[in-house]
Amino acid sequence: MKSISVKDLAALGDDTEIVDVREEDEYAAVRVPGARSIPLSRFVQSLAEVPASGTVYVMCAAGGRSAQATAYLEDQGYDAVNITGGIMQWQDEGHPVNRG
Repeated sequence: MKSISVKDLAALGDDTEIVDVREEDEYAAVRVPGARSIPLSRFVQSLAEVPASGTVYVMCAAGGRSAQATAYLEDQGYDAVNITGGIMQWQDEGHPVNRG
């Protein structure tokens, strides 16, 4: 499975397609600007919401749930990359977030 650090993800710029697999309440509390919410609890049923072309970067709180979703996406033929450290490390490193 391919992985990327939050530092390297931030360097990719604002047009990066990020799918956040945390639950809706977690996403509502804090998120990467522009990230798309597709909770892991309904991920398989919502596969059509995942962009079919280009690379998809998958995020959760710390990297565990996103690793599961990334592996599933790879099995389905997507170019998916797990974001290690998740939103917790993203915040710790001072990258921008939206809240509320």
